[in-house]
Amino acid sequence: MITGGLAGTATAHMWQQYGPGRAEAAAQWRRQARAHQQRMHWELLSKAIDDPALAVVIDNYGLDLSPEKRRQYLYANLWYINAFYLYESGLLNRRELFSSLRELFQSEHMREYWENTRPHRASLDPSSVEAEVGRMAETLFREMDEAETDEWWVVGEPPSV
Repeated sequence: MITGGLAGTATAHMWQQYGPGRAEAAAQWRRQARAHQQRMHWELLSKAIDDPALAVVIDNYGLDLSPEKRRQYLYANLWYINAFYLYESGLLNRRELFSSLRELFQSEHMREYWENTRPHRASLDPSSVEAEVGRMAETLFREMDEAETDEWWVVGEPPSV
């Protein structure tokens, strides 16, 4: 009788810990945590953009940037990360992300930011979604540099998968 009670208790505990409702709850918690993290990222960068004294705290570009240029880099980062988050959350598919990046790379400021932040992307986990998107964007960036057309909207093709 005691053995049956222990087995029943263990089964109930396992069901609570690993049952189907738990997986859904964990997934929901991760989505909420990710949304909170994204909002926090936005707020922190916004503060740095608004206050040059705060921006120097996260200036890891390795360049002698004026306060104005530093603000532009931070703002470019927000646009890139916004596109990445839209893709990661499923609001953009790969083709739509590719099109957004194509548009972003029309800005000389965005292109300068992209060139000067290559070392940052090189430090990403190569198997991460962020590194995968960075490689796709880098390929597009290079194709746009090498393109012999002014029709930027037709340069490159998003990789499948």
